Amino acid sequence: MNARPPDPSRRRRRLGAFLVLLGVPLLALAIWVGWAEQNPQQERELRVEVQDRLHEWFPETMDLPDDLQGFLPRSDRFDDDRPPDVLLLHGLDEPGDIWDALAPALDDAEINGWEFRYPNDQAIDHSADLLAEHWAQLEGDDPLILIGHSMGGLVIRDFVTRYRHPEDAAPRVGGRPVAGVILVATPNQGSEWARLRVWLEVREWLADIQQQRFSLFAGLRDGTGEAKIDLRPDSRFLAELNARPWPDDIPVRIIGGKLPEPTPAMRESLAALDEQIDLEAVAGRINEWWDQTDEELGDGVVPVESLHLDGHPDPLILEGSHRGLLAPGPLTDEPPAVDAILEILDHWHNGPDT
Repeated sequence: MNARPPDPSRRRRRLGAFLVLLGVPLLALAIWVGWAEQNPQQERELRVEVQDRLHEWFPETMDLPDDLQGFLPRSDRFDDDRPPDVLLLHGLDEPGDIWDALAPALDDAEINGWEFRYPNDQAIDHSADLLAEHWAQLEGDDPLILIGHSMGGLVIRDFVTRYRHPEDAAPRVGGRPVAGVILVATPNQGSEWARLRVWLEVREWLADIQQQRFSLFAGLRDGTGEAKIDLRPDSRFLAELNARPWPDDIPVRIIGGKLPEPTPAMRESLAALDEQIDLEAVAGRINEWWDQTDEELGDGVVPVESLHLDGHPDPLILEGSHRGLLAPGPLTDEPPAVDAILEILDHWHNGPDT
């Protein structure tokens, strides 16, 4: 029996139906993105409402595991019941390993480091609220030093100025006072890269899968993306935070990064790539881009100018990428911010400079 020849019109109808099915969600996404860009505060409120409703409807599913929320001792030297000397706060969509190089260095310096973990892309003020809820769990009376990476520094600033040490007002929470703050790669004036946080979310999902804690709710448990709105340079959150006075007796030190110059070997590789793929000026374009990674691009995520805070010392700028300041990576085998943090801590322990 002869096979029936394919029907071209049927194939075209199937292709047309597929394109329609593909085009509808893409159109909806384009409309949403366009509306969100024009109405960031309304988008934030909508995302917060979605997050609240999900917690109301699915409380057990939406709760973060114990190892992803609250205080976590990071020392291999000190007992878990010894109060911390410093508290570490991670940033946006952080999979959990940003402190893996600093924690043992703190041990070597006889400094007991703990970490505070929180839903890492919820609204930043909600993360500060959560820190305030947990603060009374910290034992001891000695002042505590806080260290924040990236967005974690904004959580610290919000907590200090709204809860523990508000200017011209009584503290809203008791417990240990804050002795000093170190901000590492913190976008105090915002970062346009927050708009591209989907790539950070993918990185975090991969880490969740490797640690067998991924679920369909994994991304939503960490927040519905409110933080990326707060991190925009023109956000209402940053305007209110930066207008709030900082307590005079709490010193702040800021550490930032600039991407390092490509090594000769890297430049040779770029030139070889240019020859192999026979595309005009590929290496030259990449080199030109790299030459522009100074004040404007900074560490690749936070521009140098975004690090600055009025009334505080100028940032210490080190050669490194955003995560590479604290975590080993392709551009930095030894995270440069680790030694800088230890030097600041040593100086403060021998008499803080206020």
